[in-house]
Amino acid sequence: MDVLCLILGGGRGTRLWPLTKDRAKPAVPIGGKYRLVDICVSNCLNSGLHYVAVLTQFNSVSLNRHIAQTYHFDFFHSGWVQILAAEQTTAISDWYQGTADAVRKQLENICAMNAEDILILAGDHLYRMDYAGLLRYHRANRAQITVAVKRVAEKDTSRFGILQQSPDGRIKAFAEKPRDRDRLAQLVSSEDSTLPYLASMGIYVFQTRILSELLDSEYVDFGHDLLPAAIHAYRVFGYPFEGYWEDIGTIRSYYEANLALVKPAPPFTFSDQVWPVYARPRFLPGSHLKDARCNHVLLADGCVVEEAEIHNSLIGNRTVIQPGVRIRDAVLMGASHYEGEAEQRVSEEPAIGIGKGSHIEGAIVDRDVRIGPGVRIEPFPPGTDIDEESWSVRDGIVVIPHHTALPAGTVIAP
Repeated sequence: MDVLCLILGGGRGTRLWPLTKDRAKPAVPIGGKYRLVDICVSNCLNSGLHYVAVLTQFNSVSLNRHIAQTYHFDFFHSGWVQILAAEQTTAISDWYQGTADAVRKQLENICAMNAEDILILAGDHLYRMDYAGLLRYHRANRAQITVAVKRVAEKDTSRFGILQQSPDGRIKAFAEKPRDRDRLAQLVSSEDSTLPYLASMGIYVFQTRILSELLDSEYVDFGHDLLPAAIHAYRVFGYPFEGYWEDIGTIRSYYEANLALVKPAPPFTFSDQVWPVYARPRFLPGSHLKDARCNHVLLADGCVVEEAEIHNSLIGNRTVIQPGVRIRDAVLMGASHYEGEAEQRVSEEPAIGIGKGSHIEGAIVDRDVRIGPGVRIEPFPPGTDIDEESWSVRDGIVVIPHHTALPAGTVIAP
């Protein structure tokens, strides 16, 4: 095995709360029918890298199930996508404390696979990258560590690790999420005033031997601890990436990345036949629309939409939208199953889906949500954060959590 791919399953995902209330960040749905983890797994497979391990810990049941049900290799093709779950052993008594610590606690399993290089990926980004090009760059420069980097504006520097390169591509300075203006001035990497900084994308290639040496330490996190120390002792290079890339780290970024998919010319598309994004096959029927008016809408499989108006929205698998509903600037994740009539009669709650005459705007509706007739949801001013028992607001965006039921006539508005 030349390369082992490690996908970091993430921690508690507090910035994506309440979407991470019952699931790990990489298991959060995106694009109507995919999960975030499908992005980097698909990049690996399309790059010809067929040995992929996902490190999981927090709220990992749905992520583990998705991996097990989606990625299968037959007897005639080598490779696997498997889970490396956090565990307590006679030598390890605590859970993962950070990204580097997560890899350290799995280092025995990782080294046993005898890979020449380790490709480390975050499981909550949206992008398309040929990792084969990254690996060629890594080896051509005789790098011991390579970091994928992207140019960013000054307003984004507090979200990323910011680095500076020498003319030969070697990284000579690194600061994790810097806020000090004097420090930022020292890290300017381009004369382009719109994108003067280089940000780490959280994509790393390590020679396995070097990774093992670096983890024989107290380093907890790659960005905060390990990389700033490594640049002074090892050959660390930056690999430039110019394509679309979005860190789905907040509710705002998640919302905007989904709605960007419905644009006439989206910055990212799932319909690339050369570089597909794989997902679990569900064998759903085509969506059924009856007297519906849709404008700039991405509609996933198995939906039923009757006499509704939908504008600039993403509608996930199995979404049922009843007559008289108006939806604008919203992300609806859909449902995990169809609800039978008998099940609806037994329950006193509204049926799964969007009830008659409801209005939903500026919101994210998680999976299996029950919205009764006449419910009204409107966005709040940007920057507003609210937590109620059955709904939340993050940066002005209303979020209805997984399995929530909103009774008829509920109003969520400023």
